[in-house]
Amino acid sequence: MSDITSLLLDEAAELLAAHGFQGLRMIEVATRAGVSRQTVYNEFGNKEGLVQAVAAHRTADYVRGFQDRLEQGGEPFEALRSALRFTFEQTAQDRLVSAILTGADAEDLLPLMTTRGMPVLGPAVEVVAQHLARHFPGTDVRLCAETTVRLALSHLLLPMGDLDQAMDAIITVSRATLAAS
Repeated sequence: MSDITSLLLDEAAELLAAHGFQGLRMIEVATRAGVSRQTVYNEFGNKEGLVQAVAAHRTADYVRGFQDRLEQGGEPFEALRSALRFTFEQTAQDRLVSAILTGADAEDLLPLMTTRGMPVLGPAVEVVAQHLARHFPGTDVRLCAETTVRLALSHLLLPMGDLDQAMDAIITVSRATLAAS
């Protein structure tokens, strides 16, 4: 990824967090990045393309961090707990994700985590499925992986307790789902 592309994605993420999809202006992204508006259009096609690129870029960052925690070894579900904790803690510090989850200043972005969430959901499910398949060969891990990711997303969107309670609930359901497979 070029430096300009990375800068445009970072600026767009900040503006999305502050103004949502409807308030995002390509000219403002360009101005903040110090390039022409045409450069932004050339790079992403349109505003939708830019927003999708921001989502893919942020998702890739989270997936890398998640995967790093999974690969640190240990008992498979404890590694999963560590990876989930990383995700929850990082999302709490990420202004864009926080805006998406809370709707603050960016209520029109919630579909990126729900109805249009496959660019986020798909890679996350794949990483969890690969992790579980390494530890439980011969087991159909797909349902467990998807259930785990969807439950984690649910806890991110609407937390009902503290982080440890969420982790306990997710791991309990993951274990039960895998055992039923």
